[in-house]
Amino acid sequence: MKNDKELRRWRRHWHGRKKVIGTPERPRLNVFRSSKHIYCQIIDDTFIDKTGAHSGQTLLACSTLSENIHKELKYGGNKKAAEIIGKEIAKLALAKGINKITFDRGGYLYHGRIKALAEAARQAGLQF
Repeated sequence: MKNDKELRRWRRHWHGRKKVIGTPERPRLNVFRSSKHIYCQIIDDTFIDKTGAHSGQTLLACSTLSENIHKELKYGGNKKAAEIIGKEIAKLALAKGINKITFDRGGYLYHGRIKALAEAARQAGLQF
């Protein structure tokens, strides 16, 4: 059984996902944070697999465990790490031709590390 805090986040996440949908023109930037690391991925939710079912396709992904980022960070669970991840995902997205996204905060409050990642991605050139 999940603890109450995790269950509340999960419910907030799925209630928000009813409205936040990634399209090929405007994919979804999903964020997950743990106590030690932060992960983000850009997803196209309209992808249809071989069986004909809708399934999200990850276009790009980045985390504090990525080799080039992990080497320069002492700790991956702080705002500094979130800013670096935000800049890195924006750089990867712009290189792939993605400049507009929808931001999926994953049920977390827009505060602290989530806010730092989003603002860093905006400063690096992503529009949302």
